Amino acid sequence: MRSTQYGPDLTPPWKRPGGQPAPEVAAQRDLVVEEATTGFCGAVVRCEKTAEGLTVTLEDRFGKHRVFPLVPRGFLLEGKVVTLVRPSGPAPARGPGRTASGSIAVRGARARVARESRIYVEGRHDAELVERVWGDDLRIEGVVVEYLEGIDDLPAIVAEFAPGEGRRLGVLVDHLLPGTKEHRIASAVTGEAVLVVGHPFIDIWQAVKPASVGIAGWPEVPRGEVWKEGICRRLGWPVDTPAAWKRILASVDSFRDLEPQLLGRVEELIDFVTG
Repeated sequence: MRSTQYGPDLTPPWKRPGGQPAPEVAAQRDLVVEEATTGFCGAVVRCEKTAEGLTVTLEDRFGKHRVFPLVPRGFLLEGKVVTLVRPSGPAPARGPGRTASGSIAVRGARARVARESRIYVEGRHDAELVERVWGDDLRIEGVVVEYLEGIDDLPAIVAEFAPGEGRRLGVLVDHLLPGTKEHRIASAVTGEAVLVVGHPFIDIWQAVKPASVGIAGWPEVPRGEVWKEGICRRLGWPVDTPAAWKRILASVDSFRDLEPQLLGRVEELIDFVTG
């Protein structure tokens, strides 16, 4: 059935011939654009000449790369159609164009007065990792992150917080899997003004990519053994969990060093408490 709103030509408007030409924008490194046809959004990693012609490589916030041809009116920049072109000179040195979370950095921005809404995480290590990657974003949004030292008392903490209109609570939980104690507690407190999300990892340590830490993978630790101490033993590290965490945290420079299962959940919480 033919729509009465659109004609028989289903070509997107920005690809139809005629009309005003789209402005040309140099595909400089770290420029964030959206490919008009697929909707893939990412930062420019490189622009190069190939056998098929000029291409641009984009990297999304999860570290995924995709290559696209540099065609007229092929991209959107801040919602407007543009034509990406190869930079005429050498690429400028990589600067602080984006925050550690992948967001566009707002230069000279002051921290916003804290909202009543909050994000709670289980422990100090969780809070430090969230601050390292999303700290700039949270200050601009006025979101405070606090830690609970476990979630056994979460129902009482939620009741004391008294969530409601304009006062939302987001909670990040470790090892949130169906059938677990954590899942039962989360289900009991989730509501219109409370969102509990979690990642599948036993501890926030595992949310850091092994390659970023310089290891082949996170070792398996049998039940009954203290998990963090077991990790240190199997990696040949001193059994000193504060020192081990300091080493792990120092290996995180940006969202690229974290597993997608954590990235998505933290972004979901930030959207929830700022919505």
